[in-house]
Amino acid sequence: MLTVRIVDPEGFNRVFQDTPLEVVLVNARSTEKPEKAQAIAQAALAGGGEAASGRATSPLPPSALTATGDADEDAQRRVEAMQEQQMLMLAQVKRMLAAMPPPDPKQPTRTAEAKAREEKRRQLVKLLAEIERRINEENARPKKRYVSPSTREEVYAVYYDQLRRRIEERGTHNFPELAGRKLYGELTMIVTVNFDGRVLETEVVETSGNKTLDRRAQSIARAAGPFGRFSSAMRQRADQIVVVSRFKFTRDETLETKLTAR
Repeated sequence: MLTVRIVDPEGFNRVFQDTPLEVVLVNARSTEKPEKAQAIAQAALAGGGEAASGRATSPLPPSALTATGDADEDAQRRVEAMQEQQMLMLAQVKRMLAAMPPPDPKQPTRTAEAKAREEKRRQLVKLLAEIERRINEENARPKKRYVSPSTREEVYAVYYDQLRRRIEERGTHNFPELAGRKLYGELTMIVTVNFDGRVLETEVVETSGNKTLDRRAQSIARAAGPFGRFSSAMRQRADQIVVVSRFKFTRDETLETKLTAR
């Protein structure tokens, strides 16, 4: 996850004096040092990022759903801590800019000291703009909450139970078939539900091995909505919920769903 570190002003000043590289925040750490650094960060990071080459543009790239247990809860707490630290760093950079003397048009600007001062100001302004951009991007994104076995008994329990029943009833009543033959199998699907109950997205992350069954399962999940608006307690925590479920189309011609951490 993205982390920041508050440093003393003198140490921060030396960063700009020692190198002209851009200062950025990275979201991971590696023991391997990069062969050719592209930016200054709070930790060494060799490779990585969403972009095909160079640095990623997203402050929090999505990760694969491979965690189990309380990993989602821990990740949420780390994100909240990161956001708080990021705001502290933003305030510190603003203080450093405010402490710098304003440019004096009467003073010569070609001296080494003046050039160094203006370069430092340019670097601080650039860093300030990048931090503000990342904060604005995060604020603009909808707050998502993953509903896994560890969170089922919280404020989402009743809502999830209704959602599950609606999907199972729909799947049992419209059991998938092809050319008059019933389709049986299991798959894992992610269903993203908006705060107004609409199904925004469905994604099969573990296939049944039958593409037709996978598509029919997605159609069933979408057709089962809308599921009703979020309660006030749910809305305080999230704009959207992401449900990761195991879909099982049984030989009894019924659909069974079960929450999973993957």
